[in-house]
Amino acid sequence: MPLDRDLLKREILPIPDRPYVGPVMYNAQDPASHFPPIEPIRPPSKAPNVLLILLDDVGFGAAEPFGGVIRTPTAKRLAEGGLKFTRFHTTALCSPTRAALLTGRNPHSVGMGCITELYTGAPGYTSMIPNTAASIAKILRYNGYSTAHFGKCHEVPVWETGPSGPFDHWPTYMGFEKFYGFVAGETNQFYPTLYDGTTYIETPHDGDYHLTTDLANQTIKWIEQQKAMAPDKPFFIYFAPGATHAPHQIPDDWLDRYKDNEDFAKGWDELRETICKKQKSLGVIPEDAEAAVNEDVPKWDDEMFDGIRDSLRREMELYASFLQQTDEEVGRVIKTLEDLHLMDNTLIIYILGDNGASAEGTFMGSFNEMIGFNGIQKPLDEQKTIIKDNIDKFGTKEAYNHYAIGWAQAMCTPYKWTKQVASFFGGTRNGMIVHWPGHIDRGDRGLRHQFTYVIDVLPTILEAAGLPEPLSVDGVLQMPIEGTSFLRTFREQNAPEFRTTQYFEMFGNRGIYHNGWTAVTLHSKPWDWESNPDYEKDTWELYYTYSGGEKSPHQVDWTQANNLAQREPERLAQLKNLFEITAARYNVFPLNDEKTERLEQSPPPVGTKQRYVDGSFVSDPCVINNFNRSFMITAKIEGPHGEAPNGVILARGNDFGGFGLYVKNARLTYVYNYLGLERYYVQAESLLLPLSEAYEVRMKFTYTGTDTGEGGRVELLLKWPRENDFKPLTLVPFPAIGEDPLNYTPKDMPPGHILKTNPIIFNVDAFLMVGKKAGGPLCPDFAGSGNNRFPGKVHWAEIELTGEPAKVSPEHKLHALEAIQ
Repeated sequence: MPLDRDLLKREILPIPDRPYVGPVMYNAQDPASHFPPIEPIRPPSKAPNVLLILLDDVGFGAAEPFGGVIRTPTAKRLAEGGLKFTRFHTTALCSPTRAALLTGRNPHSVGMGCITELYTGAPGYTSMIPNTAASIAKILRYNGYSTAHFGKCHEVPVWETGPSGPFDHWPTYMGFEKFYGFVAGETNQFYPTLYDGTTYIETPHDGDYHLTTDLANQTIKWIEQQKAMAPDKPFFIYFAPGATHAPHQIPDDWLDRYKDNEDFAKGWDELRETICKKQKSLGVIPEDAEAAVNEDVPKWDDEMFDGIRDSLRREMELYASFLQQTDEEVGRVIKTLEDLHLMDNTLIIYILGDNGASAEGTFMGSFNEMIGFNGIQKPLDEQKTIIKDNIDKFGTKEAYNHYAIGWAQAMCTPYKWTKQVASFFGGTRNGMIVHWPGHIDRGDRGLRHQFTYVIDVLPTILEAAGLPEPLSVDGVLQMPIEGTSFLRTFREQNAPEFRTTQYFEMFGNRGIYHNGWTAVTLHSKPWDWESNPDYEKDTWELYYTYSGGEKSPHQVDWTQANNLAQREPERLAQLKNLFEITAARYNVFPLNDEKTERLEQSPPPVGTKQRYVDGSFVSDPCVINNFNRSFMITAKIEGPHGEAPNGVILARGNDFGGFGLYVKNARLTYVYNYLGLERYYVQAESLLLPLSEAYEVRMKFTYTGTDTGEGGRVELLLKWPRENDFKPLTLVPFPAIGEDPLNYTPKDMPPGHILKTNPIIFNVDAFLMVGKKAGGPLCPDFAGSGNNRFPGKVHWAEIELTGEPAKVSPEHKLHALEAIQ
């Protein structure tokens, strides 16, 4: 009997194979020998394709469908034919939102109470999504969907990002048949650290390359291939570009799209007013709502910004271009669906941000995020000088830029606070658009005001596909899905609130929503440096934010602008108690606001030595930690026979920080790239010979600092075949390295001195390679991975730690963690 896909039992996944029950003849040619056709598993007959889009660090007030001044034509067009959810919420931080979205469970329930880099052993913070919480991708794949993930994955424990795995939490093991993207909190848009499945791939050597465009191209190619080979098989695509997370890097033809924009020239305070008016006219906030004021963000006319406002305006112009460019790349994917006549049966969920806008760019913004992330605090005048001197590089390959905090707060209009602050809507409220022709009754302007949370997306997709919640996946009993489907709202504009209670917590910032009321407390600001474990001293606030829940004599305060804590002390006490009960249920305790302390716990490789082979690629979290201490690089190299060697032996980092040992014109050379601001070179005087036998070279770095981020002395050594000891090489006083405007090699000191080193981090997506250097060039000699490969053979290379490290200050550690959210 043929398989009836609509009657198939799907609570146990994978669906058990059906054994054949019937007669089996001796001879296959016997007329009585009949067997049912082999049929692949397919979802129920009316199950749609699903395109789930998640942008990064986009505040509620950024995009035009929700009142923003940034043009987002794709989002606008989808909203005009679909629904806009005005009270959709995320977790206020990257990894937790993504884990909650994919599993349909609260972030702490699946061990993702913070970003993966700040894990602890507490159940809510392990950074390891348990196998009791199968992802939407795995559920759909086992039910007959094709599944693919393009873009950012920030749900892999840091110790599992290396080449030896395990890969249990990578997308391809979490249910995605195809993964093309990066495994980190952010990446360089021009030189991304890309993976296809679990295999590292080099960025194409194309001068016009840009990551978001590449991700759209790969998605389009995959859709076309899937529908050509299996037209009856629906797909699930998770498209999650790294945009608009910093760095705000865009293609050249986008650099001036918002040049001299009047809205930005007036500054962030007037911009908030403009956005708020547009939001009211669109109906995404009530007419009587007021923009909540954040007194912790300096005003545009504050004297601290004197002399730099033109540069600040430019920061915002580039961000706006970045968001529009991203939206238009999404539009190319949508056009492919239209061209293939797939739109009528495709459910599109477009989430504009995984949290609020990012306030991690300092009050001035930044030319290179890594400066601040390494805890390097420059005086205000010097910050201004760096930004003004480099503003023409912002948005290009030559900068790793971020905008000022004031712009982030403006992008979260009409709410206060930003990313990281889970207690206020500025950190958690994001716009969401749903488009599904024939399944939506738009009603009044397509607006939906029901309270929704990120965990509600998964059960909504399951209900739309006609699929049940699985009881068991891969033989593992599943924890209940904690989200609730909002499919009913697709046709019922005034459907009752289905989610009446939801907790929020991140870095001790915590709150509870219940029947229209919110009780919240600000425990930690995004730029706070130190832990403050005295939670009992936190001041709680109370807001009546929606009348659709419990009735109240108070006027609705949609934006959390008017604190009612003193007028309703009993209600506040009840809600605080409700938070405690709910938090205990979902693994929120113990509360943990530690940032710098948890960052120290990232598991370093065991021992004091790591050896790599030729062609090795190792992600930075899995590389032995040689910051702020003495260490050696030793390598066994050979050839090339008959010609002078030239090329990379070992390199770690990229164009905004790192080091490399290489051969330049047959001379052993070492470069240290300090934050993309200064480069130091050390070079041997004698030439390496093109021998037919292997020999060893060594770089010995002696850290001479007493604090972190200081310098040291480099020695270059050589051991010829059949010799027992390394012999020091004479260093040239002025290395012959060609033109480099960032060459800060000291000329008034003996050769071999490096004056500064990175104290914490090279880059979020940095990596180590042996035998060549791909990605962003450490120095001009490394430009273009196609021509820097060592032409002979690197038998092996190793890093060995010597001595004890200097202790990293809390300030340095905190700024490092900001890079990885």
